[in-house]
Amino acid sequence: MLEYTLCNELLAEEGKPLAEQARIAAELGYVGLELAPATLGAAPHRLSASEVATIRQTVEDAGLRVTGLHWLLSGYPEASITDPARQGAARDILAGLVDLCADLGGAVLIHGSPRQRLRPGGMEDAALIAFLADFFTPVARQAEARGVTYCIEPLSRAEDNTVNTVAEGLALAEAIASPAFRTMIDMSAAGQTEPPVSELIRRWVPGGQIGHIHANDTNRGAPGMGDDPHFDIIKALRDTGWDRPVGVEPFRCRVNASVTAAIGIATLKAYERAAQ
Repeated sequence: MLEYTLCNELLAEEGKPLAEQARIAAELGYVGLELAPATLGAAPHRLSASEVATIRQTVEDAGLRVTGLHWLLSGYPEASITDPARQGAARDILAGLVDLCADLGGAVLIHGSPRQRLRPGGMEDAALIAFLADFFTPVARQAEARGVTYCIEPLSRAEDNTVNTVAEGLALAEAIASPAFRTMIDMSAAGQTEPPVSELIRRWVPGGQIGHIHANDTNRGAPGMGDDPHFDIIKALRDTGWDRPVGVEPFRCRVNASVTAAIGIATLKAYERAAQ
């Protein structure tokens, strides 16, 4: 059976404290929380050891685990991976977030954050990959040392103009050449950019290039809030032997965040039963 972890930002935006977020996720059948660092405070990359231990214990007290981090640079307007004037800040922040993920017991960091990765004007694809590889190589080395996986997230062209396809994410990973740096599949972004998602999974998962999966609809709701072919997607994950948590990451709510989280996991589990 597949495991599902819940991205926590919609619950946090409703003002629910971390303990309540974890309780809701556990009651719905999730195995963990995938945390957006900005929900943990103003400078999550600088949390003290005791603060990190408290966060981890709060999640584990609900019977869950922290599976990873995403939206890494949300809340950090001073940082950018593509603006040379702001790269130093970004590198320091990401170094702290790699340590945070590892200390929380997480396994994966997902780098989306479209506002802080806009392509420098006029830069061609090959130069862009080299530029990004130079930035991310020390981050990848640190991820490798801490035993976590760092994933560049292909985003839709409506959000970003750097890495938009799995092949582009793979090209960056190959340029960095670290086992700790991979790409991933976000069902919403991939469904907009290079559908069908099920075929992307069948093409890339068996070779080990995919470090994480985010489940959502192309309408940016949870699975079940749109018309995406999640039966085909779940069947592809099962057929290719996916064995890591799938992060449920809606960007908008139906009724509220709890109902949205319930729709997402119920939809995925129903399709998983049907795919057996």
